[in-house]
Amino acid sequence: MSPTSYQAALSRVVIAFSTIADTWHKWQTILQMIERIAEIGKIAQPLGATPSSLPSNIILLEAARSVQLQRESRCYCFTTRLRLLNTNPPSQPASPPLIRAGAMYAVLAYTAWGLLPIYWKFFGQIPPAEVVSHRIIWSLVFLGGLLVLQHRQPEFTQLWGDRQRLGVLLATALLLAFNWGLYVYGVNSDRVVETSLGYFINPLVSVLLGFVFLKERLQLGQKLAVLLAAVGVANFIWHFGAVPWIALALACSFAVYGLLRKVVAVSPMVGLAMETLLIAPLALILVGYGAATGSGHLGRGWPTLLLFMGAGIVTSMPLLWFNNAAKRMQLSTLGFFQYMAPSLQLLLGVFLYHEPFTATHTVTFGCIWLALVLYSFTALRAK
Repeated sequence: MSPTSYQAALSRVVIAFSTIADTWHKWQTILQMIERIAEIGKIAQPLGATPSSLPSNIILLEAARSVQLQRESRCYCFTTRLRLLNTNPPSQPASPPLIRAGAMYAVLAYTAWGLLPIYWKFFGQIPPAEVVSHRIIWSLVFLGGLLVLQHRQPEFTQLWGDRQRLGVLLATALLLAFNWGLYVYGVNSDRVVETSLGYFINPLVSVLLGFVFLKERLQLGQKLAVLLAAVGVANFIWHFGAVPWIALALACSFAVYGLLRKVVAVSPMVGLAMETLLIAPLALILVGYGAATGSGHLGRGWPTLLLFMGAGIVTSMPLLWFNNAAKRMQLSTLGFFQYMAPSLQLLLGVFLYHEPFTATHTVTFGCIWLALVLYSFTALRAK
């Protein structure tokens, strides 16, 4: 069926349903008029009056009300017809139960991401490349099973035939693997505080990339927020004489990842499953090489194997919780939860793993936090 004939058929169906709705509302109007006259009769009966002996102005009043109801019903049907033909109807605000459920899922997702350093610490001296390889493999297994349970294989196979989107997803897969590996390296080299700095900076880097590549207009508050973040990083470099390269690399790699994922039309779960599939051959080669040469840790006991398998679950479950939160909440509201994860990571680094937090760290993080407050305030005012 051609697009023109499809639209014509859709219009006929909509008109038919509108006609039925119009007739139904007319009958409802007549019934309401009869019920009102009957109610007036019941009120007048104790006074010795009957509907036929009621003053004519009352009957005329009810007739006028019925005509008004008919007009309103026609207007309603016409509005309904326009809404049915509109392919992008306005979204309705979420109900309080949905918002509460969304907030619960958001807390679960960002809390899990914030506590991930504890999990990666269990791997000890296992090389980050091997950890990330198992993270990719078991994430693919876990996500593939979920896609089968949700009967979304056609969506996945359809994506496989689109070379343009596959090319973008291959790039995002490589960025994601780099980000995962660097994060595990930062955690296991006792630099959790610096990794948290990276994820605090990430939203501001995303704003900057949107301005440069997507030509998104920056408001004054957003410009000042980016400038404050730059001042905080410059303060770190000035006092320590070293660039916080882990923080900057994490922030930039994930911001570029988000930019590319924004321009490719694919759902989060299917996109992540395809990303893990595209880089799974490389991960399998690394794991196979380690097993063949004896340098790998696969097969060195059930605890290690369970840790490897769990890496796929702790990677995928927060994403599923995040998706559920995004369905139930506005993104502007959801954005305020994103600072939970780096805040928890910072607390873990300082109080659980006793990493240093000097006056320089205080100034740097203070600039970043002030920038985030300014950025959030500007976003709220824009709404």
